[in-house]
Amino acid sequence: MLKHSPRRTRLASLVLASFLLALTACPGDENPDDDGGTNITDGGSTDGGSTDAGDKQPDGGAYDPGPKVCGDGKVQKGEACDDRNTVSGDGCTFDCGEVEAGFECPVSGQACVVATACGNGLVEAAEVCDDRNKESNDGCKADCSGVENGWTCPFQGQPCRAAQCNDGILAGEEECEDGNATNGDGCSETCRLEQGYKCDTQGQPCTRTTCGDGKKEGTEQCDDGDHDMGDGCSPLCVLEPKCVNGTCEARCGDGVILPGDTSEECDDGNVRSNDGCSSTCKLEAGFACVRITQDPPSVVEIPVVYRDFCGVSSGCTAPAIQHPDFNDANGPETGIVGPKFGPLGADGKPIYAKGAGSPVTHGKTAFDQWYRDTPNVNVTEVSTLKLNKQGNGSYLFDDQTFFPLDASGWVGMGKESLLNDNNGIKRNFSFTSETRYWFEFKGTEVLTFLGDDDVWVFINGKLALDLGGVHGATSGTVSLADATTVTGLGLQKGKIYEVVVFQAERHTSQSSYKLTLNGFETQRTKCESTCGNGTVNAGEQCDNGNANGPGYGKCSLTCVWNARCGDGITQYAFGETCDDGNTNDRDSCPNSCQVDPG
Repeated sequence: MLKHSPRRTRLASLVLASFLLALTACPGDENPDDDGGTNITDGGSTDGGSTDAGDKQPDGGAYDPGPKVCGDGKVQKGEACDDRNTVSGDGCTFDCGEVEAGFECPVSGQACVVATACGNGLVEAAEVCDDRNKESNDGCKADCSGVENGWTCPFQGQPCRAAQCNDGILAGEEECEDGNATNGDGCSETCRLEQGYKCDTQGQPCTRTTCGDGKKEGTEQCDDGDHDMGDGCSPLCVLEPKCVNGTCEARCGDGVILPGDTSEECDDGNVRSNDGCSSTCKLEAGFACVRITQDPPSVVEIPVVYRDFCGVSSGCTAPAIQHPDFNDANGPETGIVGPKFGPLGADGKPIYAKGAGSPVTHGKTAFDQWYRDTPNVNVTEVSTLKLNKQGNGSYLFDDQTFFPLDASGWVGMGKESLLNDNNGIKRNFSFTSETRYWFEFKGTEVLTFLGDDDVWVFINGKLALDLGGVHGATSGTVSLADATTVTGLGLQKGKIYEVVVFQAERHTSQSSYKLTLNGFETQRTKCESTCGNGTVNAGEQCDNGNANGPGYGKCSLTCVWNARCGDGITQYAFGETCDDGNTNDRDSCPNSCQVDPG
């Protein structure tokens, strides 16, 4: 089993998906929302529908032929409007691509006008609420005549919210509603789903989900029905990054924004809309969203998969089958997998390299069972390694009596006997472990292990460290500052790679495991529905409360400024003759943005 010397093991510059995996026990716990209501990011009914499909404009007219030229007063295909200018804030956006919220553009080529209808985001006339759509069951009635039961709509143009948690009515940002304020029953006191639960019926008790049954339910981000790691869905039913040779696929909902990636405007760790970050990881109107570097938590959790075996002379009873590789021969043996820099198998598991067998192994068939679920041969258990933050900022897992399956596996099923360790304590030996995480390569990483049984480390899918065999404490180091190692592993700075650690505990003596990680960083998105509360919060340019709306010089419904004097753009359509980006009245452009012609 893996055992470390007092020398401090360093795994420098672990980033990004390491934190993603570290948080797998609590996914989706930031600003969650239910799936009810309507996605408001399209501006409600004012968007006029698609401008690219078919040969007719949204109002039924024909598109003007010729190339698209915004500002020429002609609506060409690809434009939603054209009011003879290229400025926003007057109903038609600067690029003619969208009719702005609160406006209508009824005549192609002419100025847009302020709309006066339910769904424009403004509470007008006899309206009680207006959440920028004409849909029911999202808090505001379809005709804007009233607020629906269990909801409150405090800000015009913004999504309505739950009036009260624990009232038995599922509404707004609530993920569940079981009618009580008790924690630990699947639905928290703040009406958020608790890890490992699903709550299908409002007002009724929640029930536990079963990760690995192939059905995605409750808090599960995925469920592919297996215990394999590195296949995109972890055995804890959390999305994993998909990386090939340092290049990762951006995955909406995994809570990670990759360096340099522009495909995601946000990622808040879920795929729910109406919480600021949509189901396609696009920013939604009405929320203040900021990217943050995650503050290091006090504890990091990394998924680990254990497979328990019934070793030789372990008192195996049916259906458990005695495995010849466990509790049998002793002796160090490199090359059981390999060669150095050799690849992992297509399924992400080590490839046996000893032909018919070796001094401490018994052939490919037996070895392939070590890290693959095999009925009657092994029992699989999914857990996490909890690493505590140290004073120097590193994270440490250190267990000098590492026996995670003493009460489970074949022993827990009554099919195998406990055996004495060196101190005469009854233990469950004969198991393997597999853990994976990702890091951004910077060229300074050092991995050091001290283990008393098999340990293999793969980086970028290639063997980096071989401590194979059944042996006493043996150390090994991988320095990613070494040019030969970097070349052999095919690493490039700034790219993201997976580290896989395979371990086996195969002899009755002692068992320890020590792992240290350094340099965690990750970027994610945090959104808050604050636009409209009258206070300029992070991510907002302005906020005038219910005075927000369309029009020159006003703060928009999304808490960014419409066209205004002082924005550095001369808005001739609004009477400006200059705009130097300030409202200083003592320079060449006065604070009215109009120069006296005299």
